[in-house]
Amino acid sequence: MRHGRKVNHLGRTDSHRKAMMSNMASSLILHKRITTTLAKAKALRGYVEPLLTKSKNDTTHSRRTVFSYLQDKDTTNILFREIAAKIANRPGGYTRIVKLENRLGDNAEMAIIELVDYNTVYGKDVAAKSEKKSTRRRGGAGKAKTATETAAPVAEETVADAPVAEATPEAETPATETPATPEKEENAEKGE
Repeated sequence: MRHGRKVNHLGRTDSHRKAMMSNMASSLILHKRITTTLAKAKALRGYVEPLLTKSKNDTTHSRRTVFSYLQDKDTTNILFREIAAKIANRPGGYTRIVKLENRLGDNAEMAIIELVDYNTVYGKDVAAKSEKKSTRRRGGAGKAKTATETAAPVAEETVADAPVAEATPEAETPATETPATPEKEENAEKGE
């Protein structure tokens, strides 16, 4: 039974594990995102999040405490100057772990661990989408009727424009052949 065993030893001695966590935490602070195994990412999250919380309080004591963990002066300065300003309003949860495919050599579970506030891929889109959401209600048949009424005149206008489009079939023929060429090239590259 594993009663009270909270620390994942990661198959390393205590000194090796502490040095590895220090190096990984420094890399995460410098690069804002690192790729590692899932077990190491989970262990790193428990190691680096208290350091990020300490960096919010910029005192000599907290700087020395964080430096005792990181053992890197430049990383400590970046943490207290840049990162602390970005995470000032966040009440915890500074890192995100995203699972990846298993590693080819040994089939180890891989993951990306990143600082949440430094992600530019999908953080802003979620906020924009949440603002646009509206409450959906049942019984939207009234809106559907008005939508079909407005769509009917539009359909009549497109029918009136159709004979004009049929009058110039020679001009449209090269235009339809041009998009087909890139598709043929893509299929040729794939070997199809």
